[in-house]
Amino acid sequence: MRIATYNVEWFEALFDKDNNLRLDQDGSRRYDVKRADQLNAIAHVMQRVDADITLIVEAPNTGGTQNTIAALKSFAKHYDLRQNAVAMGYTNDTHQELAVMYDPFVVSVSHDPLGELSDGSKPAVAPRFDGSFCYDVDVDGKAEVFKFSKPPIELSVKHLESGKDFRLIGVHTKSKTTHGANGPKEELAMMVENRRKQLAQCIWIRQRAEAHLAAGDPLVILGDFNDGPGVNEYETLFARSGVEIVLGDNDATRLMEPHAAIMLDPRQAWSLSTSRFYISKFKRYLNALLDYVMLSPDLAQTTAPEWRIWHPFDDPECFNDVEMREALLNASDHFPVSADLNF
Repeated sequence: MRIATYNVEWFEALFDKDNNLRLDQDGSRRYDVKRADQLNAIAHVMQRVDADITLIVEAPNTGGTQNTIAALKSFAKHYDLRQNAVAMGYTNDTHQELAVMYDPFVVSVSHDPLGELSDGSKPAVAPRFDGSFCYDVDVDGKAEVFKFSKPPIELSVKHLESGKDFRLIGVHTKSKTTHGANGPKEELAMMVENRRKQLAQCIWIRQRAEAHLAAGDPLVILGDFNDGPGVNEYETLFARSGVEIVLGDNDATRLMEPHAAIMLDPRQAWSLSTSRFYISKFKRYLNALLDYVMLSPDLAQTTAPEWRIWHPFDDPECFNDVEMREALLNASDHFPVSADLNF
C-alpha cells in the first residue's frame, strides 16, 4: 500500500461557504494561478501519486459554515477519486486542518487519540495532543506550557487485505518564520521563541511515538515538520532539529526516514527538498526539505518500504511528464512525499 503526505497551499480558499468547489477563473491564493487550474492540478497530482491514504496538510477549513470532511468529499466526488473517504481529528482555528483522504476498499480508518488529557498544570509524559504540554525546553529549570495550534491527527488504520493494523500520526508543527517582526532584534527574539515552541511540539510527538513503540504498535508519523537537519543557524542554540528529536536517538527505537538520514550525513552533497518558495528579496526560489514519512523499525524491517519525493524537477519521471510537472507547480508550494509498504 502507498501512504503519502501532501501540504496543499490555501486549499480552503478553493471552496465556497457551502463546501462547493470554486471552479472559476478568479485568482487563487497561489500567485498567478486560477482557482479552477489549482483544483485541476491538485486532483491530477493525487491521481498520479495514487496513494491509498494521504495526509492532507492545510486541508479545507472547518469553522463558520465550511466543513473539512464535506469539502474534501465534494472534491473527491467531482474528480472521481478512489480516495473518497475522509477522516480528521481535532479542528483548529488556523484555517489549516489536518485530514486524511483514503480508499475505503483498501484501508479502514478511525480517529483514535490516546494519552492522558493534560491541562499543563504539571509535567505529564506523552499527553493527548488536544491538551497542554508542560516541559522545560531550554533547560533553565523552569517548565513552560505549550499547546498545538494544529493538534496532530492520531488514527488507527487497518490494511484490509492483509489485516495489518498500524497507528498513524499526522503533523503540522510550528513554523519558525518571523512574519511581522520589526527589525533584526525583534526578528531574532521571534525566531528563538518560535523555535522553542517547535521543539516542544517535536518532543511531545516523540513521547507519543515512544509510548506506541513501547506498546509494540507499528507506527507511521508523517506530515510537514517545518524543519529539517541543519535547517538554519538557530539549531545551534538547541543542539538538534525537531526532526532529529522525532526520529529518536536509540538505534532500537529510531524511526526510519531515508531523506532525513541523508541530510544528517555531513559527507553527502545532495540538496533534497519537498517544497519551493519564491524569495522576492533575491528573486530566486528557496528549496527546503520539510515533509517526511517516518516508519517505526518493525514496519521498516518487514514491509520493504520505498520512499519517494514527487518533485517536479528532481524526480526524472515527474520532470519528463510535462502535465504532471505543471500540475505539481500549480497545485502547491509543497510536493507529495510517499512510502510504499509491502504487506
